[in-house]
Amino acid sequence: MTTEPIPLSRPDITDAERHAVAGVLRTDRLSMGPHLEAFEQATAALAGRAFGVGVNSGTSGLHLCVKALGLGPGDEVLTTPFSFIATTNCLLYEQATPVFVDIDPDSYNMDPDRLADALTERTRAILLVEIFGNPAHFERYEQFARKHNLLLIEDCCEALGGHLNGRRTGSFGDCGVFAFYPNKQLTTGEGGMVVTDNADLAACARSLRNQGRGDGGWLTHVRLGYNYRMSELAATIGVAQIGRLDAILRRRRQVASWYHDALADVEEIHLPPMTEPDKASWFVYVVRLADRFDHRDRQAVVDGLTSGGIGCERYFQPIHLQPFIREILGTAPGDFPHCERVSDRTIALPFFTTMRHDQVRCVAERLKAALAALA
Repeated sequence: MTTEPIPLSRPDITDAERHAVAGVLRTDRLSMGPHLEAFEQATAALAGRAFGVGVNSGTSGLHLCVKALGLGPGDEVLTTPFSFIATTNCLLYEQATPVFVDIDPDSYNMDPDRLADALTERTRAILLVEIFGNPAHFERYEQFARKHNLLLIEDCCEALGGHLNGRRTGSFGDCGVFAFYPNKQLTTGEGGMVVTDNADLAACARSLRNQGRGDGGWLTHVRLGYNYRMSELAATIGVAQIGRLDAILRRRRQVASWYHDALADVEEIHLPPMTEPDKASWFVYVVRLADRFDHRDRQAVVDGLTSGGIGCERYFQPIHLQPFIREILGTAPGDFPHCERVSDRTIALPFFTTMRHDQVRCVAERLKAALAALA
């Protein structure tokens, strides 16, 4: 068994990315140049969309979607309480009101059967999240949005390259947003991408990311904008990475398969739910303790793993229980019990493209030991 520390995540950077960055550094164009355009076109094509708009983070991309779609004060947006905080923050930036919908405990995504109960005359949109890369129920969300004439924003930041029944992630609704943080399937260091078929939305997002500039010249500003630009250095890393994305996704599926085999007989945990796992875009590998355990048991397992040099994390803490969200929205424990029950028991294990089989076996054995200590 390996004795080396095993991190929670690790970016997969090769000589292809290093040579690409060196090439950009030999030019005089470090921002808003041909590499950004190439990365936008490649990412849009991957999602089956007409347009891509590169930005400096997934959070920025979500904000631009909210802004470009005209969501604001008085508008309610249905979304999940089980996600990274950015999915709620992007609504609050524009003073739209997040309305949380409890999750389906089998998929960790919003329960589509609960959407109607959250609908009011002020509901204008749904902000969907493919939690951990899982696109479960997305066709049902889209059907609900069409039936009720709602805008649909797809937070696909964790699902680049995934599919659902032949549909590509990023292809649902009015627009989608990918993210390229170092723990993602594809990384640019920092970065994000809005994808859409709506030419007006794409044009607005391009203006908003670049200080609200219009077509009248470099210093002509037609709207309040932001500095959300993606650099040429980041974009060229993205171009290199997307060129080998198929191999990256295959390798991550292999790592997930190793985990499945190593943990299949561990009755104290639930393995990650994933629609079409053999075709999935695996972002993280998150196990869930059985219901007989609680958050204190989970902390004991986390402590057992970290003390042995195994990186792990509690994914995710419920958004509605974050201190500032409770203050703003008045949410409280017990509001979304399925979310809270899942959140109290989930653990993200080490997962990255270059992870070796012996490292997976090591994590599995130490997880089993930590679980045995609970008895």
